[in-house]
This record gives sequence, C-alpha cells and structure tokens, in this order.
Amino acid sequence: MLELNATTLAFFVFAILSVGGALGVVTSRNLIHGAVYLIISLFGGAGFFILLSAPFLAAVQVLVYIGAIAILIIFAVMLTRSMTNMAEVVNRQWWLSALVGALLLLMLAVGVIFPVWGDGGLLPNQPVSDQVATTDELGAAFVGGEDYVLPFEVASLLLTGAMIGAIVLARDTEA
Repeated sequence: MLELNATTLAFFVFAILSVGGALGVVTSRNLIHGAVYLIISLFGGAGFFILLSAPFLAAVQVLVYIGAIAILIIFAVMLTRSMTNMAEVVNRQWWLSALVGALLLLMLAVGVIFPVWGDGGLLPNQPVSDQVATTDELGAAFVGGEDYVLPFEVASLLLTGAMIGAIVLARDTEA
C-alpha cells in the first residue's frame, strides 16, 4: 500500500518535473524553450538524488548539468541565425516571472529558516541503505585502478569530442 507522507509527495513532485520537462523537450519546436524544459527535467533528477540521500550527486547534477544547459542556451542564441534577427519586444508577462521568483524566494527562506531536512523535520534524515558512500569513497572509486576509471576516462573523451565538434560547427556557421 502506498503510504502518503512527505517523501512520497516529494517523489511525485520530482517525477512530474522530470517527466513533464522531458515531454516539453521532445515536443517543443523552439530551441530555447527546449533547453529550459531540459533544465526542469534535470532539476527533477537532482530531487531524486536528494530523496536517495545523495546530496553530492544532487549538487553535481545542478552545477554541472544545469550549468551546461545554461551555456547551451547562450550558444544557441549566439549561433542560431534566426535568433539574431529578432525584433525587440516588451515582455507583458513580467508579473508571472515576478510571482515565480517570489515563490522561489519564499521556499528558499522556509528551507533555510526551518530545518525540514534534519531530525524531527518533515523528512527524516535516514539513508536508503546502510552503505552510503562519502565523497572520499566516490573520488577514490573514480580514480582508483579497479573501479570506475575506465568509464570516467571514456566520458571525458566523449566530452572532449563534443567540445571539438561544437567548435567546428561554430567555425562553419561563421563562414
């Protein structure tokens, strides 16, 4: 039976963010909107890491992946020819962004002022398993000779190849 508590509600919120953002990515015809939907989907994935008692991976998800999508938006604006010919328009939905910003500020203030993630809060701070890895163990697993050094190096080579491909594409669009 499904137990209705704060963890379950948080799971459903993060699931809606992840799936809704993914649907927005594949259905959006605008490059910028697709990138924003991807940020929403990745934020939902970071929430899952929080629920799994992996705050380091959640922070990496937010800093690395969502930061990379912000860079993608900058490159999309700079390199897409149709974006450079846009006329300047006044945004009439400024009140909606102000409302969302105020709600996010309120949620951040509540999260900082009230210890909802600690013992006795809304979500008990209990790990999912007895073997929760620390950042020291994670770093040793990445660079140790027997664990994850090969996938780590393959990922770095793929990212280097993607970077070189982006530079080549950027040079080709300038000509």
